[in-house]
Amino acid sequence: MTGPSLVLGEPLDLPLPEAWPKPHPRCRACAQLAKERLEAQAEGDYSKVSDANVELRRHASPHRRRQP
Repeated sequence: MTGPSLVLGEPLDLPLPEAWPKPHPRCRACAQLAKERLEAQAEGDYSKVSDANVELRRHASPHRRRQP
């Protein structure tokens, strides 16, 4: 008796992430996240850099709604 066969699909072609998100002017939360990102980069902790980028993108969405 043979086991189930495994058929792999085509490889995924994922796009590269966009450039780092920019902090919104006059927003303290954005400024803090950008500061933490720079500190993490200086320490070589790119996991924290990535986390800060994700948080900054998520936080920036309310700013987009307010702009005309």
